Amino acid sequence: MNFSTLLRTKVINAGHAAPTSELRRMLGPLDLTLLGIGAIIGAGIFVLTGVAAATQAGPAIILSYLIAGTACAFSALAYAELAASVGGCGSAYGYSYAGLGEIVAWIIGWDLILEYGVATSAVAIGWSGYVNNALTAIGLSLPTPLTHGPLEGGIINLPAALIVLLLAGLLSLGVRESARFNAIMVVVKLIAITIFIVVAASHVQPANWSPFMPFGWSGVMGGAALIFFAYVGFDAVSTAAEEARHPQRDLPIGILVSLAVCTVIYILVAGLLTAVVAYPSLNVGSPVADVMLRLGYPWAAGLVAAGAIAGLTTVMLVLYYGLTRVFLAMSRDGLLPPVFARVNSRTGTPIRIIAASGLLMAAVAGLTPIGEVAELVNIGTLAAFFLVCVGVIILRAKHPDLPRPFKTPWSPLIPLLGALACLYLMLNLPLVTWLRFGLWLALGFVIYFAYSRQHSALNAVEK
Repeated sequence: MNFSTLLRTKVINAGHAAPTSELRRMLGPLDLTLLGIGAIIGAGIFVLTGVAAATQAGPAIILSYLIAGTACAFSALAYAELAASVGGCGSAYGYSYAGLGEIVAWIIGWDLILEYGVATSAVAIGWSGYVNNALTAIGLSLPTPLTHGPLEGGIINLPAALIVLLLAGLLSLGVRESARFNAIMVVVKLIAITIFIVVAASHVQPANWSPFMPFGWSGVMGGAALIFFAYVGFDAVSTAAEEARHPQRDLPIGILVSLAVCTVIYILVAGLLTAVVAYPSLNVGSPVADVMLRLGYPWAAGLVAAGAIAGLTTVMLVLYYGLTRVFLAMSRDGLLPPVFARVNSRTGTPIRIIAASGLLMAAVAGLTPIGEVAELVNIGTLAAFFLVCVGVIILRAKHPDLPRPFKTPWSPLIPLLGALACLYLMLNLPLVTWLRFGLWLALGFVIYFAYSRQHSALNAVEK
């Protein structure tokens, strides 16, 4: 075996020239920003904020969000640089292929497929729970056998499977239609959050912020580690590189603006939650809606529930979208079967990938209790962030003259801090998560050495 082939790299597509199977360039900076907001704001703001405040940080949860947002910004700046300079719909997979070598690219691409696939299925199960609660509230609850999989005493989690299949249909129609639907859902959840902010602002009790830091500084940092994953999702914006009208300008805007907007929203909601009621009472399933009920605004609680459903819908849509684009990039490069590399000429979408992955994720969401495995999303995301930060440093050294429309400031300090933050959080994940991640990577190595290495497009060029 010639081990040097494992580190072969692709030519960087600095001009963002279109490949033969081009996706349609239809997305502007607003579309990309809304994609980022759609992916980031989900159940985290409606659930995680209250749990972290009650058990970790108290009112100082606002500092936790500020710290987590800053740590995430390091990775976001690295993503913005590589999205503008390297391009492609493969996100971290493509950046790794250009700077770190084929085997590293395969690992991160295989990792991204796991991250986006498991996350979409897990969020679908959460979405099903919210929808069933809403139906129960109006007297239309679904029978238990249709809301739980076989391993939980039911037949199928029908809402979870159906929402994945419906999103598959939407993604197949085209990126413009998907972006419009995402924009509508983002507006719905932003309206819900705005209503909460307006209502809660008139019921602030400063005494609830005393003590401000009941668990000390360690509690603030513990809260930051817990809520870091509320920011996950902005990386999916970078998979839209080939569908952005001006990717070198618009991708950094979409990534950084969406992260900044979501950080401000998170801090506002967290600050008001802990100012309106005592922080120990926030350790409930839906703290934002619960606070609205306690303040005597059932209509606002209903709108918050609708916002949570809309939020989960957009998270699924953007993660599913990201999965199909990474899969498409890997298929183009020959690392996955090229039969999936075809883009439908009428819709401009990779329908075969959308259909195959949709059926698989619908089966997982409908038939399995995916809760514990969902922790794989955390380690997969952090691994991707880590390699993107490292990739910025390496590409600066290997290709100093590469056109960089956006540059990460204070490099290599910022990407180095990003890599260290991700590594620290990865080391604090449970051992069982590492073991599951190792099993997934082992399966990936088997596929790579049995198929991908020989069928790589670069392998054909070398011959």
